[in-house]
Amino acid sequence: MLTNRIYYRIKPYLPWRLRMGVRRMLAHRQRRQHALTWPINPAAGKPPAGWPGWPDGKKFALVLTHDVEGAVGLAKCRQLMQLEQSLGFRSSFNFIPEGDYQVSPELRAELRQNGFEVGVHDLRHDGKLYWRRDEFPENARSINGYLKEWDARGFRSGFMLHNRECLHELDIEYDASTFDTDPFEPQPEGVQTIFPFWVTRPNGGGYVELPYTLPQDSTMFLVLQETSSDIWKKKLDWIVERGGMALVNIHPDYVNFGNTKRQASEYPSAWYQEFLQHVAKHYGQDYWQALPREVAGWYRETCLTPAQKTSRQRVVTPVLPAAAAPLKQTSAAVVLYSYYATDPRPRREAEALHRAGMAVDVLCLRPNSKTPWHQIINGINVFHMPLRRRRAGKLVYMAQYGWFLTCSFLCVSRMNFKKRYDLIHVHNMPDFLVFSALLPKLDGAKIILDLHDPMPELFRSIYGLPEEHFVVRWLKKMEKRSIAFAHLVLTPNRAFKELFTSRSCAAEKIQTVMNSPDTAIFNPDLNPPSVNGISPVRPFILMYHGLLVERHGLDLAIRAVAELRAEIPGIQLHMYGEPTDYLAKIQALVEELNLTGIVQSHGFKPLAEIAEDISQIDLGVIPNRSSSFTQINFPTRIFEYLAMHKPVIVPNTKGIQDYFEPDEILFFEAGNAADLAAQIRWAFQHPAELEQRLAKGRAVYAAHNWPVEEKRFVQLVADLIGKK
Repeated sequence: MLTNRIYYRIKPYLPWRLRMGVRRMLAHRQRRQHALTWPINPAAGKPPAGWPGWPDGKKFALVLTHDVEGAVGLAKCRQLMQLEQSLGFRSSFNFIPEGDYQVSPELRAELRQNGFEVGVHDLRHDGKLYWRRDEFPENARSINGYLKEWDARGFRSGFMLHNRECLHELDIEYDASTFDTDPFEPQPEGVQTIFPFWVTRPNGGGYVELPYTLPQDSTMFLVLQETSSDIWKKKLDWIVERGGMALVNIHPDYVNFGNTKRQASEYPSAWYQEFLQHVAKHYGQDYWQALPREVAGWYRETCLTPAQKTSRQRVVTPVLPAAAAPLKQTSAAVVLYSYYATDPRPRREAEALHRAGMAVDVLCLRPNSKTPWHQIINGINVFHMPLRRRRAGKLVYMAQYGWFLTCSFLCVSRMNFKKRYDLIHVHNMPDFLVFSALLPKLDGAKIILDLHDPMPELFRSIYGLPEEHFVVRWLKKMEKRSIAFAHLVLTPNRAFKELFTSRSCAAEKIQTVMNSPDTAIFNPDLNPPSVNGISPVRPFILMYHGLLVERHGLDLAIRAVAELRAEIPGIQLHMYGEPTDYLAKIQALVEELNLTGIVQSHGFKPLAEIAEDISQIDLGVIPNRSSSFTQINFPTRIFEYLAMHKPVIVPNTKGIQDYFEPDEILFFEAGNAADLAAQIRWAFQHPAELEQRLAKGRAVYAAHNWPVEEKRFVQLVADLIGKK
């Protein structure tokens, strides 16, 4: 439906409370309109012809399923599993293969070892799975690959969307994307039965359809705002009388287990627990508690006709081999005004393209006069322009940018004449560097503009410029024109995307690829903590690493350490970063507050050494002040600490709050040294609670680690240049 397509296009940009408010208004009206068919549709209770009854003479089947929609839900899977185990139940957990999180093989194995099932839930869970029929075979190949990799038998579409014609292409034994009656779903037409049934494929074979027959928890408790499981109990009694299948879908994302403050998008786990206890108490000997794959297997063996049994072979869509190179026989030029060897984002992305089969040339700054014009770094051809970056005023910056634009334009144009690039990938700053790709674009190359930072906000933060300053206004105009020139825009976080969308481009043109650390470097297994740490007496160690500039608020961290010195014996703050003019101010403050030896500066260190030192600390600190830039920035250092299994304290800015809830990381009020000290004190005094936050924060990181982001990035490039 057109309405659904419009909704799923704008859904990511609508606040949850707004979406839920609209859904609730519509749902109350729909509930009145469908009072005769929801939650019970009398027509759905008729058994199919020749129905044999359930195994061992059981009155009904009870099937528990879970759709894990985000990193929050992923972090709750074990708690939900343990709750059901304690009551003697088993269930199926359906995971999104290419969504906002990554499910680990360890979790899948743990579920299976405990008698639970793993299924595939959609592909990306964006509502677009069936939008274009001609594109679905590609989606089917991906889904079938995950079915095989996870040894999964079943599938469920996101938002309960269903398309029989497309589902025939999936290598599944059962589908669970339908329902007997549910007027609140985007496709409200139900299958009007509380029994499983067989779906025959056009060219032979088929699969079992398992409709859910109890309302979803999200519908019950979030949309309709019910405060008990009474509707489930009423519907269950009706299903039992008719000998049907009671299949329910619970989302771990929305269940609150009582160990954290309940959010607006959650309901108490006690409501689900009480329902399971009710089932066990009142129907303990009457139900067959089965996994979906067990129901599907029993149905195939028991309910199919002889003719159906002889044509039960599954239609298998070919799966791409794991080592496939989707960008083979393509080439790209990468342009960046920085030093490639030490700039993590361009380097990770260039190496991702290379691993995907693309030949990559990089044009960048020259670190020093001894650096050769051409180097090969991990298979990437790196060409150094005759220019070094120097810190200076606004006008000198612009002059340097202009000279680099000229050099890169000439080099890219000449190299494209020889190679005919498929892609030009340009990193800001500056935004207008994208125009170096003018001639390749005219020659058919696709252009990506990678906006690491919004230049107007960054210049305002660095130079203290008002919003109406002519430089800021000029940068905004240049941003808009640069984005218009590119075919695709990438940026590292949601707040940046919202900003660029609001003033420069349509939302569809810009995609997020987060700055996640290299897992080969930030690997806790390679850097186990030692008993000595950075100091022989193993004090309580805080760490900051990154640019030493005023907007990053190191003076706030130093003042917080001074306040805590008497309360936390042995407290230390270790700073890492290339020396700047700001470092002199910091050192003067250290001397003024008598913190010599307590606050230590280690200068610049390579990332491998940074990861090694992180493994020895107690708490990472990101003490940013609040500014037009830091409010929307997401520091990569957050993920670097979490990757190394270390807690981190961060400012309560939008760019960070877009990804973390208050119970998932340690927030302080940006710019407030007293509150920073209070949160460090809390971390020192509550190690167990801090460990719980670390576990939840790591779940957020796991959803955006570099293997996840790399896969997304390569797919975006393949889609852009038309290479499947």
